[in-house]
Amino acid sequence: MVKVHPFKGIRPTSALAAQVAALPYDVVNSQEAKELAAGNPYSYFHIDKAEIDLPEDISPYDEKVYQKAADNLAAFLKAGWLFKEEQNYFYLYELVMNGRSQTGIVACTSIEDYIDEKIKKHEFTRHEKEIDRMNHIRTCDANTSPIFLSYRPKAEIQQIIKIWQQEHQPVYDFTSYHEVTHRVWVIDQDDTIEKLTKLFTEVEALYIADGHHRTESAVKIGLEKRENGEQNPETEQFLSIIFPEDELAIWEYNRVLKVAPPADFLEQLKENYSVTKSGVKKPKQAGDCQLYDGEAWYTLTIKADKIPNDPVEKLDVALLQKHVFETIFDIQDIRTDKRIDFIGGIRGTAELEKLVDSGDFKLAFSMYPTQMKDLLAVADAKKIMPPKSTWFEPKLLSGLFLHDLETK
Repeated sequence: MVKVHPFKGIRPTSALAAQVAALPYDVVNSQEAKELAAGNPYSYFHIDKAEIDLPEDISPYDEKVYQKAADNLAAFLKAGWLFKEEQNYFYLYELVMNGRSQTGIVACTSIEDYIDEKIKKHEFTRHEKEIDRMNHIRTCDANTSPIFLSYRPKAEIQQIIKIWQQEHQPVYDFTSYHEVTHRVWVIDQDDTIEKLTKLFTEVEALYIADGHHRTESAVKIGLEKRENGEQNPETEQFLSIIFPEDELAIWEYNRVLKVAPPADFLEQLKENYSVTKSGVKKPKQAGDCQLYDGEAWYTLTIKADKIPNDPVEKLDVALLQKHVFETIFDIQDIRTDKRIDFIGGIRGTAELEKLVDSGDFKLAFSMYPTQMKDLLAVADAKKIMPPKSTWFEPKLLSGLFLHDLETK
């Protein structure tokens, strides 16, 4: 049902992989990228966040930034820090965090599959973010960051992956941010490539776990090249890393509010939640969330008759949005309202306490993580999750794989 393609990967030499690899462009700001890349000329931030090599007052969306990214990519290739394979390969990318392993297949996926909704989404995208990545892809003439995809596991595919890992040595094996181990294998045997390609035609759908803006941008660049007469086999596909859904972990995406609660806040909560001063900082099950007000932690448990059947409306983040943010605080659009912010679960509940205790925020909500089964159900229903519903860890590092949009 879906098409995957081997490709001539652009990637670092084995000796430099750990120094090249960087966090995704959208999880750090320009200053953080500059600090992380300090003293490291090999860092992929010089390509993915090229404003770090330009005057500090420049906008990250200036045309000069995209041109600097392209120039740095060309310089990395010329220096031999990155190289392009001579043959089409698949790759395996394993990440190990806290003893838990996930392994994805690095491949190119089809623009047509996305258009035909065989690659399914669960988020809206913002035009200005699409334009940014389109400019980056267009100027570099490459897919510069992979899309994080998932699929319902297929035993034959998992078996091939397992055997390949057992029988071959990785070309990369290093530990980086948050003590995550990253390993990469090159699948360079034609018969194995053919088997995997065929097996994926039996997979009904792929699901975007993370990277909706990168997907939209890659697809739109491909369509643009069609219109401009620049179409070739590479422009009809985009770089992806595809993981079985049962190996993935979604972390909580917590909420903090700057606005003080009304005097009868707890009483208002009790209309839809049972409220207990529990001291518990992380919810233990779906339907629960924890509230911190600077003095105590409370457990909020949604009342059973308030849980709808709709795959989106029953999500904990949607219930909190409806019954707390909209009803009590009149926060209607969490994308734009400056009174709310979002904290990835990797930062822990101590960060929530710190933000509230500092006085900068008045309330914190510690969420139960959205589950992969929920993500797939929403995507299958062709619906959209509320903003900031999922936070995936570990992060796929950028710079380990690029996809050239030229065939040469």
